[in-house]
Formats: sequence, structure tokens, C-alpha cells
Amino acid sequence: MEFVAITNAGDNRVQEIYNSYTSTFPVDEQRDKEQFMGLLLNPQTKIMSVVHENQAIGYLIVWELSSFVFVEHFEVFEIFRSKKLGSHIIGHLLESYPNIILEIEPADLGGDAERRYSFYQRNHFKVIDTTHVQPSYGEGKQSLNLWLLANYSPENVEELKNEICDTVYR
Repeated sequence: MEFVAITNAGDNRVQEIYNSYTSTFPVDEQRDKEQFMGLLLNPQTKIMSVVHENQAIGYLIVWELSSFVFVEHFEVFEIFRSKKLGSHIIGHLLESYPNIILEIEPADLGGDAERRYSFYQRNHFKVIDTTHVQPSYGEGKQSLNLWLLANYSPENVEELKNEICDTVYR
């Protein structure tokens, strides 16, 4: 398994990732196309194609912050789901980044949210905050109440939340 950094808007994988991103994530959890393309220019952000057996099977959008990596989006493409590849991706990510934080919908929102939470629990993530609010991505989009999960025990969760909001959602 390999993570291939995408650094150029002309890379043919950008459109494949963006198409999947917009069809998978709810509108309130998406950047518009201009914001998405702007991620390619941000030195703190990495958009990575996940390649397994010479096939792109998904992607990660991560932010390298002060003492941790924030996973903004993570997706295994639909045709590759239910094959345990998500756990392999997380394991590979942990080799590069020992301290990871991410957001998920609260598990009590329904079946998909519950399955997602169970997936992250199986992969050594714990809830560190149930009161996190993801700011709106822009006009016409709602802010969201989400849970923050981490694979470690951060010392000051409020500081981390502020850094995420001030850096990722500004």
C-alpha cells in the first residue's frame, strides 16, 4: 500500500477524488471546488491517493498541524469497500503519523454513523470530545456537531480544537 501525494491540479487523480468526495460526503461536509483546489497550494495540507496493487482505492486529506495530524477526509472508493482496506490504510497512516485526530458524526445518528465509530474504535481511536462543532465550509452550509477522535491522549483538547478551527476551517 502506498500514499501518493497529489501536488498539481492537473493530476488526473484530482478529478476522480473530487467526484467521489462530492458524491460520498454530505454537502455540509464539503468544500466547494475552488476551496478544494486551494488545498493543493496549502503547505500544511496533503491530498494523497491511496494505491494498492497498482490501483487507486481511495484518498486521504490530511493537515499537518503543530503536534498532530488532522484527517479532514478519508474515503475508500465504493468498489473497494468491505475488504478490510480501510484498516490497512489507517495502519499505514499510523506508521507515518503517530498522533492523529479526526471528526466523525455522533454514533447515535444511525447505522452508518455507528459502523463508522466502530471502525475507528477497532483501529485504536477514542472519543476525546463530544461537543466539537465543525464550522461551516461557507455560505449556505451548516456548521455540524461532531465527535473528535484521537489515537492518543492529547493534553489540551480545547487548544487542539482551536487549532483545527483556526487552521482547517478559516
